Amino acid sequence: MAGLFRRKTIVEQPPEHRLARTLSWPHLVALGVGAIVGTGILTLIGVGADRAGPAVLLSFVVAGAICAAAALCYAEMATMIPASGSAYTYSYATLGEVIAWVVGWSLILEYSLVVATVAVGWSGYAVGFLHGLGADLPCALTHGPVFAGRVCDHAVTATEYGVNLPAVFIIAVVAGLLMLGTRESARINTALVVLKIVTLALFVAVALPHFNAANLHPFAPLGYGSAAGAGGVKYGMMGAAAIIFFAFYGFDAISTAAEETKRPERDLAIGIVGSMLACTAIYMIVAAAAVGALHFSRFSNSPEPLALILREIGQGGVATIVAAAAAIALPTVILGFLYGQSRIFLVMARDGFLPAGLAKLSSRGTPARITAVTAMVVAVLAALTPLDVIASLANAGTLCAFVAVALCVLVSRRRDPAAKRPFRTPLVWLVAPIAILGCLYLFTSLQSITQLWFLIWNAIGLLIYFLYARRRASIA
Repeated sequence: MAGLFRRKTIVEQPPEHRLARTLSWPHLVALGVGAIVGTGILTLIGVGADRAGPAVLLSFVVAGAICAAAALCYAEMATMIPASGSAYTYSYATLGEVIAWVVGWSLILEYSLVVATVAVGWSGYAVGFLHGLGADLPCALTHGPVFAGRVCDHAVTATEYGVNLPAVFIIAVVAGLLMLGTRESARINTALVVLKIVTLALFVAVALPHFNAANLHPFAPLGYGSAAGAGGVKYGMMGAAAIIFFAFYGFDAISTAAEETKRPERDLAIGIVGSMLACTAIYMIVAAAAVGALHFSRFSNSPEPLALILREIGQGGVATIVAAAAAIALPTVILGFLYGQSRIFLVMARDGFLPAGLAKLSSRGTPARITAVTAMVVAVLAALTPLDVIASLANAGTLCAFVAVALCVLVSRRRDPAAKRPFRTPLVWLVAPIAILGCLYLFTSLQSITQLWFLIWNAIGLLIYFLYARRRASIA
């Protein structure tokens, strides 16, 4: 049993396995904003409005507050342990091996499903943009299996099967960019982030003059709590917060860049906290403009809600611009999470939990093999899985990681209070428990099938750990 909780000493990698330090804090802020601002506000705001009505504005506040508490904990651990691997590495160094495995296994779930979710969201905007140009793709090549709702402008009365080809395409493009090199992909990411912020500013500038207070009534038609509806879906403000939560995370991808950061002790904290604050302000402004401009019932569950709102208020030309910009800029989210996923896989391979061959770096100093493998897995998910299902399950993996990092901060403060901490979480005995309890409550607000699949995923993970990974672990 003692072996299950053995802790790893973090050491610097030998030159042949070491990632090049090419990133500074502006790159990290851009990586964070690029990863955070994306499908959550461009696509999932419609899903959130469907579950909470105008009270989705408060859902953003709740989810943002919990993520802010988690971000402060991440900033402390990332600057204290400036190594790749994010929550997995922090757990291995602080809580022990078996917990690190569960966290790493959950991160595999989170990052894979986030990439798939964003690719599906990108597909919705890309298909809408092509439709505006009169270039329609065959319907069966624009979505995965659909069991209810609307698809291709018609109601689904029986299961309609398909393959989301645009989602597969964009994953392949981003994976190729990441294999090209970290510095090159960071530069392109920064340019696309600027485009994305300009696009959201354009939406606000056009939609805000159409703000109508009547669209906010009734404010919480489905209540402020979390109540199960048809199919086990959780409705109400907190039920929406559990899915809107997806819109806020992404700052954790910054912590996976620690090994490639020039001054990790300073730059990681700036990147994590700075990107979180910027994105919270952006979300609140965009959400208020969206809900005020059009009644939520008219854009809920749309694959391109912001573009739809613009068309409904008579701004079809601007809607086409927003759809085009979203199609161009949403890949920054895919880039951020595919980047993070490949780095977590890389560290787990270094530790012996995955085949060592996957940790081999290319001549450009990038983990090309693990990036390609990750891209193939998430491409299959994106091609065949509905948006709300994968977003909800991704949240479960993230909540697990956030709880683990907050626990790491508390355990580290108690076990080694004199340790060097370039960034210290303020009011840590208040902030960290808020992150833990808030994440646990959001987990209970996820639909029951999501909770079940998350438990099944980790049961499979523990089976793999005891049968394969545990005896291969190579603690430094």
